[in-house]
This record gives sequence, C-alpha cells and structure tokens, in this order.
Amino acid sequence: MCGRYTLESPTDVLRERLSPWLSDDDESWLAFYAPRSLVCPFEPVLVLRRDHGRDQLVHMLWGLLPSWVKDPSRGPRPINARSETLAEKPSFRGPWRHHRCLLPCSGYLEKNNLIRREDGELFWLAGLWDRWIGADGSEVETCCVITTAANALVAPLHDRMPVVIPPGLEAVWLEPGDHAHRRNLEPMMDPGSPAGWSCLRSGDRPISKGGQQLSFL
Repeated sequence: MCGRYTLESPTDVLRERLSPWLSDDDESWLAFYAPRSLVCPFEPVLVLRRDHGRDQLVHMLWGLLPSWVKDPSRGPRPINARSETLAEKPSFRGPWRHHRCLLPCSGYLEKNNLIRREDGELFWLAGLWDRWIGADGSEVETCCVITTAANALVAPLHDRMPVVIPPGLEAVWLEPGDHAHRRNLEPMMDPGSPAGWSCLRSGDRPISKGGQQLSFL
C-alpha cells in the first residue's frame, strides 16, 4: 500500500523538474508548496492532472471523494486504489476512465523503511482524482494513489506497493482515451524491477514534520 510519502525537493529544483507542464501564468501552486519529509493522508498534495485538455499542477486532498457522493461527511475516503479492480469499483470506475493523475514523489514509506530511487531523482506515483460539487456550487478536488503487487524489494515489508509511472510516459498516462487505451495502460501498473531502487530504514534517516521527529507505520 502507500500511506505516507515524501516530497523534499526545494522549490527551484521542483520547478525545473516540472517545467514541461508549467506556463508563465501557471505557477499558483508554488505559493502553497513547501518541501515535506512526511506527506500524510487527507492533507493537500501536489498533483499533475489533465483537465479540459490541459495539463495542470494543482493541490488536492489525499483521500478520494467520488463525485456522486451526496454527503461528503459520510462514507470512506480511500487513499489507495487497487490496480486490479479499477474498472470494477464504483468509486474508481469514472476516474479510471477520465481522471488519471500523477503525484511527484521523492520516496515512499513502508513500515520503518523509505523506498526511493538510488540516484535521488523524483518519480511519479500513479493516481486517480475526482471533483465533488456541492449543491451550493462549492467544489472539492481529491485524489488517491494506485497500488499493485509488491516487487522483490518491497515484498518483505508489504504485499502492495504504489504504481510508479516511468519518466516520458506522463502524457500517455494522463490521456483519457478509450477502452483500448486503458487496456494499453495495464502493463504500466506492473510492479517493475527493483533495480535502481533502495530501501532505507527510518533509524538511518529521521522523518520529521513540524520540527518534531516522528515514527511511522
């Protein structure tokens, strides 16, 4: 599964990494961005999504609120979606067709371990997003992370891991497409090789939030 992750890049480094998706008048997300060594569920998270044919970087709440829910204060807010059942579950069917997204990430946490690329580069977590609109016209945008079976690196810690989308395939993932297009995306959700990845115990690296050292599950 994926219940905690990190996004620690300084603003200028992140801006350079995400420059292909930025325009001169599309950096409002920078006003709300700060490097974070612990990103938790139900907090605002940075997301790359395609909306009305345009790629955008925005902040959303982590915990999917389906657009069809009548009362947003009731019911589950899943933070993860299993890749194997995206087309079956009512909460995920619509977003899987039309609202896929990507979450920039520098590492994700599993029990007392941080999994990250050995070269320290950012990577993309695959996700879904949705927009809930209230009777008064208020809007809430939320997302969740897609998971798959764990590879050999993560399997000793958990039987699930987040889906990681390789660089260069961002446009393919974000394109709404038809049923055939979605079938072509399925291989992208395989666990992938652990080569080039490392697993670091939390005791070797303090995880902090708000100036206080934290433990994590």
